Amino acid sequence: MSPLNSPSFINATIVRPEFFFISGFAGIPHANYYYVFLCLVYALSLLGNAFVMFVIYTDHRLHSPKYIVVFNLAVSDLCGSTAVVPQMIDTLLFKSHLISYGACLTNMFFVFAFITVQSFTLTVLSYDRFVAICFPLRYNEIVTSKSMLVITTIIWIFAGTAILITVIFISRISFCKSVVINSFFCDHGAVQLLACDDNPPSAVINWTHPVIILWFPVLFITGTYICIARALFKIAEASERLKAMKTCTFHLILVSVFYLPICITDAMSSTIQLNTRIVNMSLATVLPPMLNPIIYSLKTEEFTESIKKLYRRNKIQIVLRNKLKTNV
Repeated sequence: MSPLNSPSFINATIVRPEFFFISGFAGIPHANYYYVFLCLVYALSLLGNAFVMFVIYTDHRLHSPKYIVVFNLAVSDLCGSTAVVPQMIDTLLFKSHLISYGACLTNMFFVFAFITVQSFTLTVLSYDRFVAICFPLRYNEIVTSKSMLVITTIIWIFAGTAILITVIFISRISFCKSVVINSFFCDHGAVQLLACDDNPPSAVINWTHPVIILWFPVLFITGTYICIARALFKIAEASERLKAMKTCTFHLILVSVFYLPICITDAMSSTIQLNTRIVNMSLATVLPPMLNPIIYSLKTEEFTESIKKLYRRNKIQIVLRNKLKTNV
């Protein structure tokens, strides 16, 4: 008996399968090498973001509005890649394609919740750059630690609530077409396509959420950088202009790496091939978390000074410890 037709999985009028089958790549030889590459990138992102969080937490000079947002980005990057990569490796590299109904919805919630937090955090960082360059004299008045803590808290609450509603709607539809999810994780769009009803309520969410989570932030970031570009041309000193342009260029690279693959996949969802979709989404999931610690931390003067201070302090402690052992 098919898992879709088994009476034990029919709750009133809602038909729920016992499990889903995550397809992964279709017809690509040696795909395992790509999964190993994702593992390496994931390991680097874990180390990088954990290091950034440790340095920001230990150095009180970095307890500033900007680094509150950077810390938030590191947390969401670490959690977001953890929600995707281990499950993906277990499913596709170790051929464990079956995932239970409950585990699938749980995976869907965490993946999209952290993507939402990442998207809005990148938007807040662009806002920080906008105020710093366009209103430098009022920066400390507008961008405060309190305001950034409030904004980041609202982001997490909104992301959790919005995606929870999405998952609840998915749990209220019946599945009778197939149990095969054409993706590398429990993607909302791929799961929603398996519904019996051609126009379930979750179909509305399927197009409204990308607009709110992706396209609005992209428009906002584009608008801020248009204003930033205009402000940079008014800066008289070439060295100051170059320094500001360098910082903004790095941020735009990260924004492009995160948004372009996801937005292209969303805009071409009806025509894009499965393998292309998997590559786009997986790279957008693992590359930004690896690059963010480098761009937002190691490329900034305050952070490198904190690293040097931490290194000198640890070196002194090691020397003192060795002397005490020698004296004893």
